[in-house]
Amino acid sequence: MVHGWVYTLSGLLVGFLVGMTGVGGGSLMTPLLILLCGVKPQTAVGTDLIYAAVTKLVGTTLNRHFGTVDWRIVGWLMAGSMPGALICLIFLHHMGASASTAHLIHVVLGVSLLITAPAILFRPYLQAWVSKRAVFGEARVRGLTVLLGLILGGMVALSSVGAGAIGMAALVMLYPKTPMRTLVAVDIAHAVPLALVAGGGHWLQGSTDFYVVAWLLSGSIPGILLGTTCAGRCHEGLQRWVLGLLLLLIGFRMI
Repeated sequence: MVHGWVYTLSGLLVGFLVGMTGVGGGSLMTPLLILLCGVKPQTAVGTDLIYAAVTKLVGTTLNRHFGTVDWRIVGWLMAGSMPGALICLIFLHHMGASASTAHLIHVVLGVSLLITAPAILFRPYLQAWVSKRAVFGEARVRGLTVLLGLILGGMVALSSVGAGAIGMAALVMLYPKTPMRTLVAVDIAHAVPLALVAGGGHWLQGSTDFYVVAWLLSGSIPGILLGTTCAGRCHEGLQRWVLGLLLLLIGFRMI
């Protein structure tokens, strides 16, 4: 059995990276639980979702206090992500806790990480490219936002990865004139109900370990505080490349 301090250290590391870069929560925590701690894939996903929901609820509360959340965008994302998550949860329920389910989660997690890595590495170039192009009409943006939510809902329910870096990259393309701080707040706020619904579904299927959740939170809370304090003291490009290359390596390892 893995000692509690291993989970605490994992939470500390991931919390620090999230505080420093704003991304990397689900992208790193679920692979760490599987590869380092030997947690079963479906349990790792369910556990990470509950852990992420609690952590990001605190961030959403602060962002709401500062008035940085655009709840209209959050609502459009939820219109797609809630059905997407529920569809995937029903699919997982019918598959059951089998070897094929574990393999599917392994593959989806690996592919999600391989998509997440370039989304992190090339985000500044993506922002520059989008800023030179014509902005979509409001009706099309609304439809694409709902579609984005549907895709993210499915990815998060299956792998707990996608709502962070991938969601942010897509939001930057859809809302290039919206301040980055607002988009980050939207991404975090949307992750709370999505993680609760997806995590709740995994819990009902018996694939959530609250013992591990408690140990993870004991490390992630001070980790986030420390990372936030250190944010801006390390070159942004260096952070991006280190995190992006790390996710590439983990993605290939998962597949």
